[in-house]
Order: sequence, then C-alpha cells, then structure tokens
Amino acid sequence: MNLLVLCPHFDPDVAPTGTVMSRIAYELIDRGHRLHVVTSLPWYQQHAIEAGWDGQLVRTEKTEWGRISRVHPFPTDKRNIPARALAFGGFTALATLVGTFSRVRPDAVLAMSPPLTLGMAGRIAATARRAPLVFNIQDVFPDVAIELGLLSGERVIQGARALERLSYRISDAVTVLSDDLAENVRAKITRGLEGDQARLQAEKVRVIPNFVDTKAIRPSARENSYREQYDLIGKTVVMYAGNVGFSQSLDLVLDAARSFLTTRPDVVFVINGGGSARPDLERDAADLPNVRFIGMQPIERLPEVLAAGDVHVVPLRAGLAWSSVPSKLYSILAAGRPIVASVDPGTEVERTIERAGAGLSVPPENPAAFRAALGELIDDRDRSDRMGASGRVFVERWASPAAVAESYENLFSELIDRRRSGR
Repeated sequence: MNLLVLCPHFDPDVAPTGTVMSRIAYELIDRGHRLHVVTSLPWYQQHAIEAGWDGQLVRTEKTEWGRISRVHPFPTDKRNIPARALAFGGFTALATLVGTFSRVRPDAVLAMSPPLTLGMAGRIAATARRAPLVFNIQDVFPDVAIELGLLSGERVIQGARALERLSYRISDAVTVLSDDLAENVRAKITRGLEGDQARLQAEKVRVIPNFVDTKAIRPSARENSYREQYDLIGKTVVMYAGNVGFSQSLDLVLDAARSFLTTRPDVVFVINGGGSARPDLERDAADLPNVRFIGMQPIERLPEVLAAGDVHVVPLRAGLAWSSVPSKLYSILAAGRPIVASVDPGTEVERTIERAGAGLSVPPENPAAFRAALGELIDDRDRSDRMGASGRVFVERWASPAAVAESYENLFSELIDRRRSGR
C-alpha cells in the first residue's frame, strides 16, 4: 500500500521520536509498502537547522521506496511558548500543503504527535485523498505542558484541550504506547458523549508500544571507549542519557551528586544529552566536580553510552508519567543495566520496572528516596547485576521493530477495508 507519514523528525535527525518513526517506516518499507514521509529539516540537536540543510522552505528527495519531503521547522526556544506555538503553526501549515498535494495518492495516513497540530494536518490530507487517518501519540499533550507550567491561562488551556479532543475524534484510529495513556485518551475522546457514540470513539484507541532493538542494543562491557574518552575508567557511573528538558527532574541528580560528593567519591554522575534545561543545570552544578555534562552522541554510539552506566536514572516530574512513557526505559533494559526511576506510583514506568525486576522506583521529586535508592544499588553490585540481567530477559520478550510495524500494517488494512465497505 501507499502510505503518507507526517512526523516532526526523521532520519538523520536524532530526536527520540524521529528514531522511532524512522525505524517503523523502514520496517514498513521492508514489508513492501511505499512511503511519502513529510517531516522537518534536521534541527533537533542544536535547535537550529543543521548545516547543509538550510536555505529552503521545502526539500524533497526521491528514494527507491518513495520520497521524503522536509519542511522548515521554524526552530525556537522551547521556553518561549508563544513563539513555539507559531513555529508549530508554520511547520504544520507547510506539512499540510505538502502532504495534501502529494503526487502519490495514499491508501492511509499516519500522523505523529507531538506536535498535536499534525493531527489536523493528517485529517486534511486524509480527507483530500479519501484515506483513513491513524494518529500516533508519543506524549499526551497538552497534559505535559500544563503539568510543567509551560501552558497557563484558563482560556489557553481550554483551547488546547479542545484541539486535543477534536484531533482524537477526527482520527480513524488513535495509537498510544501504554494502557495508562489509553485510559487518558479514552476519557478525553468520550467526554460529553453517551451510548454508541462514546463506545465507537473509545474503540478507536489502540495500544501499540514502541519497540526496542535487542539486536543492536545488548549488554556489553562497562569499561569502553566512551568511558575512556570522558575520563570515566574505574568510576561508578550514574547515567542519565536523553533529552535534558523540563519534563525531567534532573535537579534530583544534582542533589544526589552533592550528597555523594564526600561519602562516595568514586561515583560520577553523567548527564548525556542536550535540551532547553541544560544551561540552568550546568550553572547549578558548577561546584560539583562529580557531575559531567556530555553532549548528545551519534545514534550508532547509543549501545556504548548505555553500557557505560552502572546505574541509569529515569526521573520524571510529578504527574508526567501518566502522559508519557520514555523510550529510553526499554533501551536501558536491553542494555542489561539497573534503573532507578522517580515516577508517579502505579504508572507504566513503575509497573514495567517491577515486572522486569530491573530496578527501584521512588515517588517523583523526593530527593531523600532517590538518594537512598541509588545508594542501595551502588552499594550492592551483585544485586544491581541481577536486576540488569532480569531486565534484559524481560525486554527480549518485548515488541520487536518488525512486530510493531506489523501491528500498524494490520491497523491500516483494517481501516482501509472498513472504509471500502462503508462501515
């Protein structure tokens, strides 16, 4: 089948959602489908369009499996919400035009959120070509922005909520990563509806988890070239690898580093990645010689980065674990490393770590509990190693990239058949 894919990032952009969508796309291509991918020019790493890609609003390249159209993302500071909203609007408008007037008529459309506005772009393109729309939700917005205080004002929040609900309802299917997110979305999509209307809307929501490539990411030696490059040989490394944004309570990491400075001098805290919150964190950590900030690494170096950590941390601010499931969770499990998570109790992250026997979870934004959990795993290497091995065994049963692509393929086929039969 011919598929139109609208997403904010795509290979070679290094954003986590870009990595996810790129792999799903390539798996669909391997299954014989042709794609037109409409995405942004690469810009995630420095929040500016990368050298060699600038100078045009739209760049289209033909491939042996279809084409990729890259449009200007109008990059802005994440903390400037009005500017970011305008940037999303500009990107969405260009993506809508390119997707709607694609030379190849799609049999189905797949749009990714965030940004939430791509749901409307997908609907316009799908309607113009009489194709079904699948709306893939990676993080539930505007919940995350509201929890972080980035979105405020009753009217603004009401408007964002209305756009969210509309985006779900105009989609033929909405895919989410976990049962938690499914409950969240179902509650919103059925709000104000009763009977068959509510039931039909609720049935649109499907759980298709993100994948982890257990062939590419495997347990390996801690003392590797990454450690050598950044003077970490012989250290006990507490690793945070991922986006350094406002969703992560990385102040907990600095608090633990300050506490461990004299009691555990062999422990080094590594924050590997970039993001809007990093400058403030670096200022706060200026007096902490046991904290290292390391820039985002090439995607092919991810297995080595993960292996370098003795303990990995997944800290989310209170309330956010109900709206987001960090993809890094499954990568850490695949690498066979134990986890300390600071997340809301009863959420997917906590349940996964518990089922996998792969680490410890503590309540969000609780410095004392976070420090204690880290201390437990650092002081008991045998226990940590058992947890890492248990996580690896668990994740080997997780959805593979091929299985996830097959789930989307089956969903597209179901929606296409339904549309053709008039149901």
